[in-house]
Amino acid sequence: MAILVDENTKVIIQGITGGFGGRHAQLSLDYGTQVVAGVTPGKGGQTFNDKVPIFDTIEEAVAETGATVSAVFVPPPFAGDAILESVDAGLDLVVAITEGIPVTDMMRVKAGMQGKNTRLIGPNCPGVVTPGTGPDSHGGCRIGIAPGYIHKKGNVGVVSRSGTLTYEAVWQVTSMGMGQSTCVGIGGDPINGTSHLDVLKMFNDDPETHAIIMIGEIGGTAEEEAAAWAKEFCDKPIAGFIAGATAPPGRRMGHAGAIVSGGMGTAEAKKAAMKEAGIVVAETPSEMGDALKRAMG
Repeated sequence: MAILVDENTKVIIQGITGGFGGRHAQLSLDYGTQVVAGVTPGKGGQTFNDKVPIFDTIEEAVAETGATVSAVFVPPPFAGDAILESVDAGLDLVVAITEGIPVTDMMRVKAGMQGKNTRLIGPNCPGVVTPGTGPDSHGGCRIGIAPGYIHKKGNVGVVSRSGTLTYEAVWQVTSMGMGQSTCVGIGGDPINGTSHLDVLKMFNDDPETHAIIMIGEIGGTAEEEAAAWAKEFCDKPIAGFIAGATAPPGRRMGHAGAIVSGGMGTAEAKKAAMKEAGIVVAETPSEMGDALKRAMG
């Protein structure tokens, strides 16, 4: 089962002719992902590496291929419109990898998505991976920039605001021989499409997910909200980690959403909320795997 994507998911890459988008489109193809189309306005009729047809619009790509998911590798000034184009085409899921999309553009995107059925992951995220059952877990679905080789098919769901910490958690779980059901990097921007809580609910409903790692960071209250829900409703063991414990108040640390202000969003408050919810909290990134073991008893 897993969540969001699997080996049958048909994917469009928006910005496939760019260097960054093209490189990761090829890595996804190598992983076994069904990348069925690329979209770059003005380059319709061409192909990517003689394999993937390129279209001028998302609407054309969907009509020709039946794709249900897009990955956005479009430069920041145009990424908001790229997301909305996929929403208007009725896609189930949009994964926005692009970093640096203006906040005002994301406000417009959020408003434009009201009442629509499309789910947005990101922006400024590493993407989504559901490992496959082939050698090195190939044959699943890799959307974004995560290194495919660190994944292993298994039963641990991973959700994180941080790309690099996602990879660290995934590698620890793989090294423990447990593997992952699906790994979701939700991104670190202040306005994003999917929260920790959204993903926790999906993992809780997924029979293939037996345990969860939830990675947060300073700023906002999303982790506290997810912990409060988990305490009441989640019946699966959860390990957690909060990045940014040493960040001084008012200092933005890497992600645009990782800023503590007015006493809200501190690492201490988030860790306390997790512990109150029965989540086993790792004090350092290297302890996430051990925290998972303890959570699972």
